Amino acid sequence: MVNTDSKLKGKVFTGVVISDKMANTLVISLAYTFRHPLYRKIVKHNKKIYAENNLNAHVGDTVKVGEVRPLSKLKRFTTLAIVKVGLVVDALAN
Repeated sequence: MVNTDSKLKGKVFTGVVISDKMANTLVISLAYTFRHPLYRKIVKHNKKIYAENNLNAHVGDTVKVGEVRPLSKLKRFTTLAIVKVGLVVDALAN
């Protein structure tokens, strides 16, 4: 998916935040499916990407990220919007 916004060039993805433990960095899981070329079965895959956390997103949030210049060794994306706020899970509540 190519972005139509003139300021941001590159691809735009929507994924779920799976980690926000690093400083100013999110780990986002991109889930996608495809059909296996030989066996014709639908296969699920996940890809993890690292993104700049501009909007203070947390684990479980669904965010939209856009491709930018390399920000660090692994970060190539920045958060554009929080699409859906996830459940707040407190680890100490157990």
